[in-house]
Amino acid sequence: MALHSGAFCFGTSVAVASFPRSSLTFGQRTTVKAPGVSSPPLPSFTRFSLKAKASPGDGLPETKESSLVVCFGELLIDFVPTVSGVSLAEAPAFKKAPGGAPANVAVGIARLGGSSAFIGKVGEDEFGYMLTNILKENNVNCEGMRFDPGARTALAFVTLKSDGEREFMFYRNPSADMLLKESELDFVLIRKAKIFHYGSISLITEPCKSAHIAAAKAAKDAGVIISYDPNLRLPLWPSAKNAREGILSIWETADIIKVSEEEISFLTQGEDPYDETVVRKLYHPNLKLLLVTEGPDGCRYYTKDFSGRVEGIKVDAVDTTGAGDAFVAGTLSQLAVDLSLLQEEDKLRDALKFSNACGALTVTGRGAIPALPTREAVQKAILTKSVA
Repeated sequence: MALHSGAFCFGTSVAVASFPRSSLTFGQRTTVKAPGVSSPPLPSFTRFSLKAKASPGDGLPETKESSLVVCFGELLIDFVPTVSGVSLAEAPAFKKAPGGAPANVAVGIARLGGSSAFIGKVGEDEFGYMLTNILKENNVNCEGMRFDPGARTALAFVTLKSDGEREFMFYRNPSADMLLKESELDFVLIRKAKIFHYGSISLITEPCKSAHIAAAKAAKDAGVIISYDPNLRLPLWPSAKNAREGILSIWETADIIKVSEEEISFLTQGEDPYDETVVRKLYHPNLKLLLVTEGPDGCRYYTKDFSGRVEGIKVDAVDTTGAGDAFVAGTLSQLAVDLSLLQEEDKLRDALKFSNACGALTVTGRGAIPALPTREAVQKAILTKSVA
């Protein structure tokens, strides 16, 4: 797994100048124009046409249509400090790791032996080609990938505090993922899915917002199960009010929703995420499964007929980036082959033990995609109730 997370170290004083011709946004506070430097030639990554479709010679994995999970949204580079417990300004160097919540889920499912595809947009640049190749190397179907010649691939610098929790600084103004158009969607791939999964970041700006809504409608109309992880990243939204309204605007479209305790508090404007009546406010009439993740404490589950809690596996967290995505991947990989989990509580509890172990294993490594576990590693962790 370390193969996909090569060290990329640089002094913090030159970080901005390293990304030419792109307006770089630091959270919501400062925008800095990088010096005008011409782009170097692209390295010898596999090239794709902007409108490319899969063909027998593309080297794309075949998808098992009956269990295919299609993930929609952002794919980016996370830059993670090489040491923990320091601020970005204090970090001596950074290591690049592929990330982006929907892409993490797609890779997580494939690592677990499932069938997944990713729909999104990256820059026609070195990082965009690298990320696409990483998805392909991890057996993710990339028919729905698109490349933008005029915008860079998104970047995020991720601080790792001493407890393994992270803070984000995003570089996207705009990044390529924000510019995916409805006309670029692969509707054939979307309609093939058993489950269509997405987050909320793709709802922040146009044209990606319209593409997101159109993709979800096509999936819903085709009878595909809709999975939603809001994945709140407040600095990317114009305001907290805008974020709350945007996240809730598509809430009732979803069949499966995964939220964290913090997201419950945010969406209910400060109410107690451990209060069952508060959680039930988020349960809409057509929802099949609501999942609440509690980090090392495991998760809670809610359906129309039953609810409960499944304990997690305690680990020493190195980096919590991608833990929720690993949990989602674990859940969707099982639901894609057996939807009866939604009706049978014992089977659902067993599935969520597996999902909790996926999250636990992921926080023991740095970066999201590089740390996502295999099915064998998860099964071993469940049997031993520990993570090596």
